[in-house]
Amino acid sequence: MVIFPVLVLVFFTSMMKSGVPQDLPIAVVDQDNTSTTRSLIRTLDAFQSSEVVAHYSNPAEARNAIQRNQIYGFLYIPKGTTDGLLSQRQPKISFYYSNTTLSAGGMVYKDLKTIATLGSAAVGKATMQAKGFTDEQIMAFLQPIKVDAHLLNNPWVSYNSYLSTFFIPGCILLFVFLITPYSIGTELKFNRSKEWIAMADGNMFVALTGKLLPQFLIFAVIMFGHYYYTFGVLHFPHPGGALPIALLGILSVLAAQGLGAFFFGLLPSLRMSMSISSLWAVLSFTTGGGAFPVFAMDTPIEALSYLFPMRHYYMIYQICVFNGYSLSYAWLYVVFLVAFACLPMLVLNRIRKAMIEYEYIP
Repeated sequence: MVIFPVLVLVFFTSMMKSGVPQDLPIAVVDQDNTSTTRSLIRTLDAFQSSEVVAHYSNPAEARNAIQRNQIYGFLYIPKGTTDGLLSQRQPKISFYYSNTTLSAGGMVYKDLKTIATLGSAAVGKATMQAKGFTDEQIMAFLQPIKVDAHLLNNPWVSYNSYLSTFFIPGCILLFVFLITPYSIGTELKFNRSKEWIAMADGNMFVALTGKLLPQFLIFAVIMFGHYYYTFGVLHFPHPGGALPIALLGILSVLAAQGLGAFFFGLLPSLRMSMSISSLWAVLSFTTGGGAFPVFAMDTPIEALSYLFPMRHYYMIYQICVFNGYSLSYAWLYVVFLVAFACLPMLVLNRIRKAMIEYEYIP
């Protein structure tokens, strides 16, 4: 309940502390070897996300290096490229990249495509300058439309701000899912169930509240510690302020506890309820929408995503915390989290019957 969440927090925030992947290894096959191509290679090496770590004599060697996971991609400049550029014969250069790792492949592709565009633009600019065109005429020809991009709330494009705020709470809620049915099921396993019910004078609501309240306090402290570290120490963007963050932390823990207790009520078995809870928690990472947008999934999967508390956690976070909108824009997701927290009320009698009548079966 304490050690694993802290390890998860340190692991994810440390793994992505640079914000974006940097110095991804790439290679070059430069069979032209002129001052123009060497200048292109130096420019490619200067990009933040890519680093030229090797030069190969032919594409086959570079391809083998990709297959051995030594590089993520390479730029192939055939012989005669510079002559073709100067004589306007439109020579072809090629770049190859591995998309096995989507984030690395996407970044390498962007850098390789950019350097290919810059190469043709540089030669085109020199040619037009020799013909007497002004700089404004040249830029209007080379770049007729200029894109002015403004990234909202995360202008650094920090993977840490995007992913850590999704995966860390997801892991914490996974632990809540597992601990809740485990703590209830161990009463049966160690023959303490009748004593537990007797301490609550036969009131299952009191018994369940007394068991889950200390766990809620511990997990709430863990969740708020995560928020303090990510938003207060690491300064992740949170224009929504402290109130939505506090409400989100409390509701998410209560929702995970409620669903975990509900699963035990449906299947009053320590093994089965923990198995279902772990499966539900793991599927939350897929259906939450942090890695792949839910609206792009098949319609049945999109509908099922509403059955996972992590989906509603993520929606409230991105609407109210990350983008700074009022909680009124996320009222539906707040209602879902409250509903998850109230689910044990539907199975109180089943849990009480299991505690009194059932025998533990390993």
